[in-house]
Amino acid sequence: MSITCLIVDDEPLARNLLTDYVSKVPSLQLLQACASPLAAIEVLRSNPVDLLFLDIQMPEITGISLLRTLQKRPLVVLTTAYSEYALEGYDLDVVDYLLKPVTFERFLRAVEKAGQRLTPTTPPSVQAPRTEPTEQQPFVFVKDGTKLVKVRWADILYVEGLKDYVTIHTRQQKIVTLQRLKTLEEQLPTDKFIRIHHSYIVAVDAIDVVHKGEVQIGNVTLPVSDSYRKQFKDFTDRNQMM
Repeated sequence: MSITCLIVDDEPLARNLLTDYVSKVPSLQLLQACASPLAAIEVLRSNPVDLLFLDIQMPEITGISLLRTLQKRPLVVLTTAYSEYALEGYDLDVVDYLLKPVTFERFLRAVEKAGQRLTPTTPPSVQAPRTEPTEQQPFVFVKDGTKLVKVRWADILYVEGLKDYVTIHTRQQKIVTLQRLKTLEEQLPTDKFIRIHHSYIVAVDAIDVVHKGEVQIGNVTLPVSDSYRKQFKDFTDRNQMM
């Protein structure tokens, strides 16, 4: 599979490094390496791309601001020297977050993630049913440090994924465990949980309010991303009182 990509970075050294990395990956086809967000906007107007390598701190507008202006977003890998932007990036459903200086190994991992998301899959609404947990086992054991913690489905409010870690927010506590969100999703019963974002799965019973593309659970507000908007709308439509 060929992935068309665009690099946006105002630093020549960083731009050249990413260009070199792209040239070493046969599946990547570089459309252009832009030195400014405004130049990138012009390119994107007439040239669809699959993947955007986007710096955050740039003189004219930030990479985050550029991302918010795009009506049709390609997959995005953020690159920056500032780790404090990571959570904001994941709220925008980015594929990955690369901290400068970027190593080739870490670059390849980001490309692999993008490739997995670009690979055609069966839409969530028509996926083959997976084995559901039985009524006799309404829980899962997760590893928290050196111990195993029993988590009941009924206690979970929502699950948050960040890179290789998952935080399970329950009514009593937060449990951080080393695993992929997708792995945990496959264990959750589909009638009790729904994916709303690349980084969030929510418990259906815990949802208090749905408003303008956001879900409110208690005093926490979570975004519904474009990737899961239709699936979530179908769910709310099915459960809406007419």
